Amino acid sequence: MIKHLNLLAFVEYAIIAIVFTAITVSSDDAVPIPEAEAEVNAWFEANVKPLADRKGTLDGNLEAAEATPKTIKVSADGSGEFKTITDAVKSIPAKNTQRVIVDIGPGTYTEKITVEKEKGFVSFIGVPEKTIIEFAGTAHEYGTVYSATLQVESDFFNTAPPPDGVRPGAQAVAFRIGGNMASFYNCRFIGFQDTICDDKGFHFFKDCYIEGTVDFIFGSGKSIYLNTQLEVIQDKDMTVIVAQARGNAEETGFSFVHCSITGKAKGAFLGRAWMPAPKAIFAYSTISDVICPEGWSNNQHPEREPEIFFGEYKNTGPGAAIEGRVKFAKQLTEAEVKPFISLSYIEGSKWLLPPPKL
Repeated sequence: MIKHLNLLAFVEYAIIAIVFTAITVSSDDAVPIPEAEAEVNAWFEANVKPLADRKGTLDGNLEAAEATPKTIKVSADGSGEFKTITDAVKSIPAKNTQRVIVDIGPGTYTEKITVEKEKGFVSFIGVPEKTIIEFAGTAHEYGTVYSATLQVESDFFNTAPPPDGVRPGAQAVAFRIGGNMASFYNCRFIGFQDTICDDKGFHFFKDCYIEGTVDFIFGSGKSIYLNTQLEVIQDKDMTVIVAQARGNAEETGFSFVHCSITGKAKGAFLGRAWMPAPKAIFAYSTISDVICPEGWSNNQHPEREPEIFFGEYKNTGPGAAIEGRVKFAKQLTEAEVKPFISLSYIEGSKWLLPPPKL
């Protein structure tokens, strides 16, 4: 019996790809994301130039991969080269050195997909709101990390998909990214508990939608979430958005910039100290009253408070009020927030490219 269903549907320019991205020479990696939301797209275009503007400055492997891109078509109705995404991924050779764009047609694909570590330079592109990936596996069967509908273990991956629907029940991950240097544009990730396992590596999410209840963004990645909606669908036991898993002083952490926190919950936390030294910040974000006044939780481990780095900067909305905030949460200064709100946080100039196009 299906106890939990996680859907990963592709949105406009939804692209999951593992790729070596380029070094941005024509822009400054340290230029901060602007405070004005209306200026964000112009900032992105100025600081994430397309490949054509950066030839000779990119990582050599990336430039070689992008020189001769290949597109393979997946169609649920059988009109493409493959009927399943799994078969399309299997067709990509190990130690792949060529950009492979997997063009996924409309339909529902009931599959558990893994893009293996040795298969880099892969992009998934789907039809906005019409391409859905679903799987009924649970953490009981696979373990939390490996229960994901879509797992990406390779480096240099970009995509733009979203999950669209959920049946509450057994815990399961909708998406896991364990590869380095991965980007996600206009994707929807829908789950219940543990929606996204942002496991490890540098990652960039822009214009996405992420839904869940408990720890629905968790892991040890070092990632920026820009202009992304975080939807807390209900209160359930301890409702938490972020469970960042930094264990000590390693350089990992999540940065949420110009995000919006919405939903039906009334007592959710922005994050909790799931591990001894978590790091997460929210800047320029709109926080509704789904967030409780305390804002953050030490997870009943007060001894962790000296190592916790939970920060906030110039957020708005009733859930952003600092009255009632826990003492270990930081109200950041301009100097303190600056490292978190530029592409240098994820070394973006070395690898980040705009979403691929067919």
